[in-house]
Amino acid sequence: MVIERYEVYCLADRVFYDTLDRSREHVDFAQCGRPVPDGWVRETDETWTHLAPRDAGVPVQGWKVHLSARSEDIERVLGTVWDYCVPRSIAFKFLRSRPVAVTYNAKSAFRGSSGKLVTIYPTGEDQLELVLKDLDALLADVRGPYILSDLRYGDGPVFVRYGAFVPLHCIADSGKRVLALQDAEGRLVPDVRGPTFTLPPWVTLPVFLESHLAARNSVTVTDLPYEIESVLHFSNGGGVYLGRDRRTGERVVLKEGRPYAGLDVADRDAVTRLRHERDLLDRLRGLDAVPRLVDYFTLGDHEFLVQEFVDGNPLQRMLVHRYPLTKADCTADTRAEYTAWALDMLDRVDRAVETLHRRGVVFGDLHPDNILVTADGRVVLIDFEVSTLAADRARSALAHPGFAAPADRHGVDVDRYALACLRLNLFAPHTTVLLPLNRAKAVHLGRLITAEFPVPDPVVDAAVATILGVGPEQDAAVRMFDDIPPLRAEPDAWPRIRAAIRRAILAGATPDRDDRLFPGDIAQFEPGGAVNLAHGAAGVLFALAATGAEIVPEHVHWLRVRALDRTRAANPGFYDGLHGVAYVLDRLGHRQDALDIVARCGGQQWDALESGLFAGLAGIGLNLLHLGAVAAEPELTALAGRIVDRCADRLGGPDDVPEISGGDHPRAGLMYGSSGTALLFLTAYEHTGDAALLDLAAVALRQDLRRCVPGGDGTLQVDQGWRTLPYLDEGSAGIGLVLARYLAHRDDETFADALRAIARVTTAGYYVQSGLFTGRAGMLAAVGMGLGTKAAAHVRRLAWHAIPYGGGLAFSGDQLLRLSMDFATGTAGVLFALGTALHDVPVSLPFFPPGGVTGVATATTAAAATGGTVPTASERR
Repeated sequence: MVIERYEVYCLADRVFYDTLDRSREHVDFAQCGRPVPDGWVRETDETWTHLAPRDAGVPVQGWKVHLSARSEDIERVLGTVWDYCVPRSIAFKFLRSRPVAVTYNAKSAFRGSSGKLVTIYPTGEDQLELVLKDLDALLADVRGPYILSDLRYGDGPVFVRYGAFVPLHCIADSGKRVLALQDAEGRLVPDVRGPTFTLPPWVTLPVFLESHLAARNSVTVTDLPYEIESVLHFSNGGGVYLGRDRRTGERVVLKEGRPYAGLDVADRDAVTRLRHERDLLDRLRGLDAVPRLVDYFTLGDHEFLVQEFVDGNPLQRMLVHRYPLTKADCTADTRAEYTAWALDMLDRVDRAVETLHRRGVVFGDLHPDNILVTADGRVVLIDFEVSTLAADRARSALAHPGFAAPADRHGVDVDRYALACLRLNLFAPHTTVLLPLNRAKAVHLGRLITAEFPVPDPVVDAAVATILGVGPEQDAAVRMFDDIPPLRAEPDAWPRIRAAIRRAILAGATPDRDDRLFPGDIAQFEPGGAVNLAHGAAGVLFALAATGAEIVPEHVHWLRVRALDRTRAANPGFYDGLHGVAYVLDRLGHRQDALDIVARCGGQQWDALESGLFAGLAGIGLNLLHLGAVAAEPELTALAGRIVDRCADRLGGPDDVPEISGGDHPRAGLMYGSSGTALLFLTAYEHTGDAALLDLAAVALRQDLRRCVPGGDGTLQVDQGWRTLPYLDEGSAGIGLVLARYLAHRDDETFADALRAIARVTTAGYYVQSGLFTGRAGMLAAVGMGLGTKAAAHVRRLAWHAIPYGGGLAFSGDQLLRLSMDFATGTAGVLFALGTALHDVPVSLPFFPPGGVTGVATATTAAAATGGTVPTASERR
């Protein structure tokens, strides 16, 4: 998910991700409420308002027009577009509100789509040319951000790009299901949406656009006195480049500001902030903690600040490299060594910030990525674009969510709050992002830090006091943490922990809503997301049932009604769609509902689905095997056999994993990689005894192991090019679960060695998120299913992520910005993971045997127990 999407879903509620329609404060643009003419249809989603003639034949793809606008011109542009398009029966859409427009043009927004306010869908090149000419004239004096993915028409806010008009999907070389276009032969190919204007190879640029492409290409950097050597960073506000002064040979950093782009909450664009930074760097000239201002110039309509190149590492990078709890071989000595280093760094940063305060400047955006440390120990603060004057007692208009001061802090207290967060962050990375959810979490973090690291109590106490502030509401919040049960692995603790988590889940339930039952990840607002296993009601009910927690009958009824409603769009997949819902309903005692839902999926096209477990053929095949056996439905079993064949045809050999394509690595792991397909082959083998299926499983596992790299601590993790992953979904832990399943049937020394290295990833002491698929809960589940022995430590350290809610215990979702109750990212997944380790009845992920990988039955026993068999490969042929 792109972070800008999470930010849109943060606008409506301070506790959970939600849609803008649920916000009492959100106000749409006036055009959203304008009466729709006869024969027109209007639809509004979380981001866009769409308008089209009811019977218009909109093409599948073609040239589309985009308009941008600065804030003061938005209402005028929307009115002009309505008045132009409606009489001409041209379909269009526009961003629904000012907060959404700011979010989609913020500094952190995705550069491939930022700046787009309006999209217009001409029906051919003749109409395209007319629309471009007319709107260029009508909006000649309007200014807006440059839409990087498009070709600019003229000098105004009109842009054009060739792309899809309606959502089509295909499987990319990376293995992902992506938006698609039809090529010249009618085949679906990826619709690449990046921050540069590109044409599909089969599309010819219209003649009337050639001069505009030439104008775009005429702006170059060849005449600058600076040679740009590399890109350090891109944001929607512009780039940061490493360069060299051609005149002196001095290395410099160039910061780019794009006009009208990269907005902050004060509606300032990147250029305004860059000029502000220039003025502050001049004011702070001579300070050791501030890079020297070198130059400032304009190129085209972009502005550039040139400053001293500081040859240092960001504190965040040093933290990642040094933090001991991420290592499987962490010891008391390494924790003590790290503590000494961290305390020294904190003192250095504190002194650096104080030098700014003595000059009357508040830094305003202090976090580890904005702190450079050179080899000789110099600490330099970078990125002064939101800094303020201390005398103004202002607040930052743009800050890291884990370090942003609350509304009651102003002036230098903004920096003091961030420094306090930094003191906790160096020992509990990323957890300060939880503080906006409950500021009293600082007290809890302080206790956890002193239990793990030899940090002097006064250091932690002072940081906590600064973060917490004073007031009776803070005292009450602290008492909430005292009331939650301690997370311990002892059997007597489990009933209290389970009850506390169940209370939180039920407190978040909204059975009166039609669009969701339990709040979760933003994916629950996609078609079928409200009911599915990963993010919807099915996953929460599955976790409650698996762990022996009581289920509310009304909630089961809510799921059944919506899952059986054929008018609702839904994917067929296991974790993202209807097959997972069917699996859960069968488990809850509603087998006929499950069979009806599976029958509804029977005719869906398989070629458009990836092969993986989460949303693809492997998950569907596994569910068909399961239901065919337990419900004695041979037609489902036969259909599963055809899916096994389809996955085998796609598999290729052990070395056939696609290489990097378009900057993306092909995905690996249980949910999205070849391990999910291996699980299908293994399960089919356990039903048939057909050794050819074991051979296929081995090939699939070798494909995923090719994507893994060894770590210095003896672990084996998935290499994604820019990071390595241990997690359950597309990391090595998920691969390990399937490897263990394979080794229960056939010895393989290479696989056994890989499994031992993978098992070590479950021994690390720190994970950024708590979730089942990409966090600590997934590590606990892997251990609970037989992939390690450190369950007690994982249970105890889940406290790092816990937040009191509704009289119980809840956990944040992906991005840590809001609480989540869902299975994949949130509280239900944590409950399920705890159940794998603590529940008296064995708990395992779907399609893994009770008791986990150590409880694998033989093929003969499994087939006899289920009463069903899958045809062998030769029989299917």
